[in-house]
Amino acid sequence: MIKRILLACGLAASLSAPVAAQIGGVPEPLRGAWFAGDCADPQAMLVMTGRAAARIDAEAPARLLRFFATHDIAGWTLGTGVGAEAPRLLFRPAAEGLETAEPDAKTRDDRLPGELSPQVWRRCPAPPALLAGTHAEGIAVLAAIEHMEAACAGSGVAACAAAIVQHGDVSGDRLLSAAELARLIRGAAWVVAAQEGATQDVLLGAVGAGALVGVVAARVVMESMDYDADGRLSAEEIALDAASFARATGTNAGAPLRTGNLTEGAGLLRGLVEGLMGR
Repeated sequence: MIKRILLACGLAASLSAPVAAQIGGVPEPLRGAWFAGDCADPQAMLVMTGRAAARIDAEAPARLLRFFATHDIAGWTLGTGVGAEAPRLLFRPAAEGLETAEPDAKTRDDRLPGELSPQVWRRCPAPPALLAGTHAEGIAVLAAIEHMEAACAGSGVAACAAAIVQHGDVSGDRLLSAAELARLIRGAAWVVAAQEGATQDVLLGAVGAGALVGVVAARVVMESMDYDADGRLSAEEIALDAASFARATGTNAGAPLRTGNLTEGAGLLRGLVEGLMGR
C-alpha cells in the first residue's frame, strides 16, 4: 500500500508528456465545482479544471478525465483523453449553468453531438462539508499539477523547480515544508484513486492512507533533499542534481562497486519532479 501511494507522486510523469503546451482547454467561466440535485445533499459533483473533469457520485465510482485535446463541435466543447478508446466529455454553458454529455465510445467525432441526453449542473453557494472535507485537497493538488505542467513545458530545470515550489507552497514563503510535501502526496493519492474509478468509501480510504503515509513520506523526502537542514525545501535543492548532471563527468580512477543490491531509497516526489522536467 505504501509503495502504491508513493508511486502516486509520479502521476505527472505519465500524464504530462503527451500534453501540448496549449490545448484550448475548459473555458474559464465553466471551471470550478458544479452540482446535480439539491445543494444541501447533491446527487453528484462535477469539478472542471483547465484540462480535466472530475465527477464524484454518491452511489457510483468516481471518474477523472484529463483532456489531452479539446475542440468545438456544434456549440459544444469536446474534451478527449487518451487510450485505445479515449474517454470523451461534451460540455457547454446552459441556462441552468452547465450541460455535459458522454458520447458512446463507438460514435465518431464527426457524428457528434448526435442523440444525447445532457446532464444539467448548477452552482451552489458552498459545497457540502462532507464533499469538501473528502475531495477539496485532491482537487486543489490536481489544479496545482496543471499549473506545474504548464510552467515546466519547454522551460529549463531551474524555472521548472521554481514552479513546483511555487504551486506546492501554501504558506507563501517560497519554500516547501514537510506539511506541504505531505499535502502533495495526499492530493496525488486522491487523483490516482479518482482516475482508477474509486467509490466514495475507497476515496475516503485513499485520503486517510495518504494522510498517514504522507506525513512519514514527507519527512523522508525532507531528510533526503534538505541539504541545508533548515527544515524546508527550496527550488535550488529540488533542482540540484537535475541542474548539474551534465557537469558530473566522474573520473577513470578507481574501480566500479557492485550496485545490484542497492535499494531504491527515498524517491518520494521524484517521479513528479522528473516527469515535469521531462527526464
